[in-house]
Amino acid sequence: MSKRPEHQAPPELFYNEEEARKYTQNSRIIDIQAQMTERCIELLLLPEETSCLLLDIGCGSGLSGAVLEENGHMWMGIDISEAMLDVALEREIEGDLVLADMGQGVPFRAGSFDGAVSVSAVQWLFNADKKSHKPVKRLYQFFSSLYASLSRSARAVFQFYPENESQMELLTSQAMKAGFYGGVVIDYPNSAKAKKFFLVLMTGGSAPLPKALGTESGEESNLQVMYARREASKRARGKPLKNTKAWLLEKKERRRKQGKETRPDTKYTGRKRSGRF
Repeated sequence: MSKRPEHQAPPELFYNEEEARKYTQNSRIIDIQAQMTERCIELLLLPEETSCLLLDIGCGSGLSGAVLEENGHMWMGIDISEAMLDVALEREIEGDLVLADMGQGVPFRAGSFDGAVSVSAVQWLFNADKKSHKPVKRLYQFFSSLYASLSRSARAVFQFYPENESQMELLTSQAMKAGFYGGVVIDYPNSAKAKKFFLVLMTGGSAPLPKALGTESGEESNLQVMYARREASKRARGKPLKNTKAWLLEKKERRRKQGKETRPDTKYTGRKRSGRF
C-alpha cells in the first residue's frame, strides 16, 4: 500500500483524533512544517514590517499558523478535519478557524486576505474520495473562490507533493483558468532529499516567478541550515526566541488585543518546569 496519506483515506477520516495528536507532537513534522511555512512566507513577498491577514489552507492543528504568528501576521485557517481543529483549539492558537472542504470553495468575502499559504494540503484535491468528487471541477472551484477572496496585489503559495508532471500541469492549468498567473518553483531540483515544490500564484501585475533555491553551483542544499539561519536573523532583529518568557508574554498580549480570552500573567509565566512531577 502507498505510504502517501491521501491514498489511504479521505483527509477528514485519515486525520482522526489519534492521528491529529500524533502529527502535532512529532518533532520532525513540526520542524518540517516550520521550514516549509517560512519558505512560503518568503515567496509571498509581503511588505516588510507590516502585519498582514493571511489565509492558511489546510491549517490542521495550527503548526504553520504558529509560524505566521511568529512573523507578526494575523491569520485564519480552514481545514476539513474536525479532529485537527480541535487540537488547534486546545493549543490556544491565535488564528480563527473554519471547518470546511477546500474543494467546495473558500468561504470568505471578496478581497479579504493579503495572501494565502498552504503546506502539504492541495495534493488531496487530486483524489475522488466520493462519487460526487470530480478533481478538475474541485480544483477550479477552489482556485476561483480563492482568487476572489484575495486582494488584487496578493499572492498564494502552496507547498505540495506531486506524484507526476500531469498533476503539476493540472494544478497550474486550473489556477490559470481561475484568473491567477504564476507557476511552480522547485527548490533544490537536483537533491532527492531537499527537493520541494511550491506553486506560486499571483493575482495582479507582471512580476516574474521567484528564483528557486539550490540552483546555483555550491549553494547549500540543507533546509535545516537555512531554517537555523532565519532563526538567527530573527534574534538579530531583536525578536524573542520561541517558547521563552518574552515570546510567551508577546503572544499573550497579541491575543488580548484581538479580544481573545487569555490567562493573566503571573510570576510563573514562562517558567520551566522542574521535571519532578
